[in-house]
Amino acid sequence: MGSTGGDRAILPTVLLFRRPDGAFSAALRERYRILDFRASGETLPAFLAAAAAEPEPPRAAIVVGGGSVLVDVSFLDALPSLRCVVSTGAGVDHIDLAECARRGIAVGNSGEVYSTDVADYAVGLLIDVLRQVSVAERYVRRGSWPVQGDYPLGSKLGGKRVGIIGLGNIGSRIAKRLEAFGCVIHYNSRKPKDSVSYKYFPNVHNLAAESEVLIVACALTKATWHIVNKDVLEALGKDGVIINVGRGAHVDEVELLVALKEGKIAGAGLDVYEHEPKVPAELFSMDNVVLSAHAAVFTEESRSDLWAYTIGNLEAFFSGQPLLSPVHADSLG
Repeated sequence: MGSTGGDRAILPTVLLFRRPDGAFSAALRERYRILDFRASGETLPAFLAAAAAEPEPPRAAIVVGGGSVLVDVSFLDALPSLRCVVSTGAGVDHIDLAECARRGIAVGNSGEVYSTDVADYAVGLLIDVLRQVSVAERYVRRGSWPVQGDYPLGSKLGGKRVGIIGLGNIGSRIAKRLEAFGCVIHYNSRKPKDSVSYKYFPNVHNLAAESEVLIVACALTKATWHIVNKDVLEALGKDGVIINVGRGAHVDEVELLVALKEGKIAGAGLDVYEHEPKVPAELFSMDNVVLSAHAAVFTEESRSDLWAYTIGNLEAFFSGQPLLSPVHADSLG
């Protein structure tokens, strides 16, 4: 199970639960003794048992969201030596934060590495839905323009009342971008933000009722699971648009499909889904829906920044310093 190359006895052991590119892999292996779950070919229980039995058992792990590996009680029980978990995403719904805190395990995430790119992407999805960019592009490609004439008009972004669920690193950046378009910003979060003048709504139903666009940009927790449900979609109304760059489970997908089919809302821009990578087939034929494959976070620049930030979190931990981006259960909203 050991790593190859060089004298690894003096290097701290780190568990790796995602596929790194070549440069990141090399950078990690220069600094740490890497035990790579995906390369091992073992089942998770067998891999964890072997890691725990190492002469120098791992004190840190690099994990990725999406549900492939859950850092839960059974995971932590299998690795009593673990003292640090670094996630390569902003979301930490795959990590039991309360249990980590109870055991004295530090948890870090990607911090603000993805925030700008996700905010840009959210605005892009919204413009695409309102102005029908993707569907009009398909119209042109299939040769319909000279035969059927101009494509129907879309809707203007400027002046729209936009409700943002979650005014954190990403949500606040979305708000600033949409302000530049002349949109009126409202928001919902655990509590009002003193630093902004946007109108605050303590519940999402009322936020939706006062908005023409609803953007989901909050962390996924028990409190925010299906935060956009049937009642919220009905409050948003037949002219409303929903954009989801959070997690798929923020939105009740069954009710979203009903709302779209029955014209209870006008459209949607979706980067995330409840059961990724499975996407409901009914969405494929809906021209008022823009779909992408959980790609809002990814650019060449953000990927490079992420690798540096992940190593920075590990270096902080092994040098006895606070993590660059510590995450606590009470910090999510």
